[in-house]
Amino acid sequence: MRRNVIVTGGSRGLGLAISRRLVADGFRVIAVARKPSDALDEEIARASGALAFAALDLSQIDAIADFVLRLKKEFGAPYGLVNNAGLGTEGLLATMHNSQIDQLTRVNVTAPIVLTKYVVRNMMSAGQGGRIVNMSSIIASTGYNALSVYGATKAALIGFTKSLSREVGRMGVTVNAVAPGFIETEMTASLGEEERAKIAARAALRRLAAPEDVANAVSYLLDDKARNITGTVMTVDAGATA
Repeated sequence: MRRNVIVTGGSRGLGLAISRRLVADGFRVIAVARKPSDALDEEIARASGALAFAALDLSQIDAIADFVLRLKKEFGAPYGLVNNAGLGTEGLLATMHNSQIDQLTRVNVTAPIVLTKYVVRNMMSAGQGGRIVNMSSIIASTGYNALSVYGATKAALIGFTKSLSREVGRMGVTVNAVAPGFIETEMTASLGEEERAKIAARAALRRLAAPEDVANAVSYLLDDKARNITGTVMTVDAGATA
């Protein structure tokens, strides 16, 4: 019987790569996003019932509780949650509009915390343990120009990860974070070729990591082989912070 894993931001980019890998690992994945994508629809058609889409606008915090209840009724208790969805809004703090700051913190911090709250309740009532993976970023520890607010949100997820791991560990639930570097996704596609080359040159492996590399890290943390790994941050950045 396939165990259920919820992946937010699962319609494209990292989330879609993670969903694809977890389906291959034998999980049933519920990909969460505001709307599906053509790429996700294609994956759903190939997955023979192991991949489903569920619509949710994570900025609507008050809708999260009912959303988790609906998922439990439709699919059963969740075994895993991958808090992958997030905004990558750039901007200098001095000129960033307060509404942008509010949106970043709402989607990148408040939403995953509230979603985790309700998912953890279901994990606890099911009594089968569980896995939570929060998507952070190397920016949380290294910093980057014009990403101060984004970096703050990703650092918050690391603090959340470490403390929550102590709260739920006695129930057999592990909580870890993955910190990607610059990845070959839509978020880096806007960078010029010269800037991408400079970023790659700073990495120990002289390249950017791929979405599949992040998906592999998430896959490991959800596997039984990682049953004694919790409260940690796994960096996937081709050695950029080595």
